[in-house]
Amino acid sequence: MGESQTTTSHSTPGRHQRWFTPTLAVFCFACTAITVLAGLVQVTFGTYTMTALQAWSAVFDPRVVFNLNAWNAFLLGGELPQMSTESVVVWNIRLPRVFVGIIAGAALAVSGAIFQAVTRNELASPFILGVSSGAGFAVLLTLVVFSGLAPFLPFFAAIGGAAAFLLVYAIAWKGGTSPVRLVLAGVIVNMVFQSLQRALMFFANDLGVVQTAIAWTTGSLTGTGWEQVRIALLPTAFAIVVALAGARQLNVLLLGEQTAQSLGMRVERVRFFLSGIAILAASAAISVAGIVGFFGLVVPHIVRNVVGSDYRQLMVGCVFAGPALMVAADVGARLALAPTQMPVGVVTGLIGGPYFLYLMRKQQSMGEL
Repeated sequence: MGESQTTTSHSTPGRHQRWFTPTLAVFCFACTAITVLAGLVQVTFGTYTMTALQAWSAVFDPRVVFNLNAWNAFLLGGELPQMSTESVVVWNIRLPRVFVGIIAGAALAVSGAIFQAVTRNELASPFILGVSSGAGFAVLLTLVVFSGLAPFLPFFAAIGGAAAFLLVYAIAWKGGTSPVRLVLAGVIVNMVFQSLQRALMFFANDLGVVQTAIAWTTGSLTGTGWEQVRIALLPTAFAIVVALAGARQLNVLLLGEQTAQSLGMRVERVRFFLSGIAILAASAAISVAGIVGFFGLVVPHIVRNVVGSDYRQLMVGCVFAGPALMVAADVGARLALAPTQMPVGVVTGLIGGPYFLYLMRKQQSMGEL
């Protein structure tokens, strides 16, 4: 009896181990430094000419940073207080793009990590499982046909993402699911919704809407502002808090369905609840940044390779690594072909595509973490 209890107690990853390690602390600090540095580079460039020193001084201007009226205008849509021209340009035009990148990066990274745990599939992500394309179709439908409902984009994106995920599950279900069937079903659903997205563009009468839609389907932070921050901030914050709180459950899910059930977990209920949180996070990101391909696949792997597979560490790492990679990739997309701005989804696709192929070649058995 004692031996059995000992075995069970050590089977849960990191159950009795101190999870906030020096490695995790250094990793989070490094990611924060990358995010801040990339953000400062981002705010330096724009049509309004100013030196790097002027731009950075505007970022840290205490008359803005500690001004409650300014934050009321940014986060609630109130009237801007009187500020210098440099502060208006930096805080009202350039910094929101950085904040949207931070929010979308964290949301997609956390979403991908959750999907990899609930499916026990190393290749799972919102993009691979069709959630991105489903949410994307819902957002595109709203932009093209029901443009007056734009403030509710995260809600419609969540509906589209959930519908796509349920469809993937239904296709993959055959007395249960397997990692291979989930990935293949995700590819099928992804192709269907991408075709529907292209078909929607024929119904757009405004050329500007078509150009926006094309940029949006490739994933772009160009032109984002405080409105997008307001749209995505609360859903993303809620999803991250729940994901961090559910890290222990994700650790148990990795042990396998039978083991999880023997430990008292209601596996299907927990799996679908956490999948819903992943869909919410991905949908919030997609509604403001578009379809940023492979991001939710790559970031959890980077974090896992550095801090380990304990989801208490992995989730915290994703919250910091996602923004770092997204903001840095956006800077690369902006400066690579300057003055032409390339969608950030192109950069992440060029990184994520080969990495996805590497993972497929590396794995002996698809679906094992």
